[in-house]
Amino acid sequence: MDPTCYQYPLLFLVAAVAGAVNSVAGGGTLLTFPALVWAGQFAPAWAGQVEKLANATSTVALWPGQLGSLWGYRREIGRSHTAIALLAVPSFLGGLAGALLLLRTRNETFASLVPYLILTATLLFAVQRPLSRWQRSRGKEEGGTTSEQGGTPASRGPSSLILHPSSLPVILHPSSFPLARWLVVLAFQFFVAVYGGYFGAGIGILMLAAFGFLGFTNIHRMNGLKNINGLCINAVAAVLFIVNGLVDWRLAPLMAAGSILGGYAGAGTARRIGQENVRRIVVLIGLGLTIAMFVRAY
Repeated sequence: MDPTCYQYPLLFLVAAVAGAVNSVAGGGTLLTFPALVWAGQFAPAWAGQVEKLANATSTVALWPGQLGSLWGYRREIGRSHTAIALLAVPSFLGGLAGALLLLRTRNETFASLVPYLILTATLLFAVQRPLSRWQRSRGKEEGGTTSEQGGTPASRGPSSLILHPSSLPVILHPSSFPLARWLVVLAFQFFVAVYGGYFGAGIGILMLAAFGFLGFTNIHRMNGLKNINGLCINAVAAVLFIVNGLVDWRLAPLMAAGSILGGYAGAGTARRIGQENVRRIVVLIGLGLTIAMFVRAY
């Protein structure tokens, strides 16, 4: 049987699952990318650049699904407007830089780096909880708290400079986080966005680790912020890929419809299974993606 006869329903299903995975943990690209590489092997127009076209088409196809998952998390991110604005800047800039880098990179080079990047992201998320507990403990010893539940510092010295709702628009009312920590996270977000514009698998795990370092403790709010920033990163990358003719428009709209369906359903599922179970799923997905990419590379 001609593989093209059933590749369309299969790609729709893969995109739906990837949209749900992106909603819960990130990493949906590692489902759509191999599926598109398989489909591209039967497309004469893809000859010589299968991986790059698969990557670009995957980015464009999954981007609408992030809109669906964003709507599903609207309640969790309702009070995070300033955090969204601050993080959007490095997300846009890094996504642009990463997409430009991909356009100038050979397929073999970026594919060989992916397993190591995914492994790093998974390890970061795995240690996020102990890092968060340590940071809260240190905040209490200093007379304040940096958790998402909020708090007031005992000291106003230079080493404990805090962004407060009274001095800035609400970041996460009633939370207040150290300025130095914000700067570290914004810089980290830029490099995450560079990777996201370049390939993107696992950026959700990296962002969740960064939000945990910042002081967030609610996995659903973290997922909402992650989806917004992923939207920013992939939007600018998608535009560049479209302009440079790297998108297969036979497949992208079909997969976009699947990712929208999966993205919205995934957000509701995440709330129902609970925070700790979502965290376990994140780690398992990250390890699975790492193994899959090492197998594919070697």
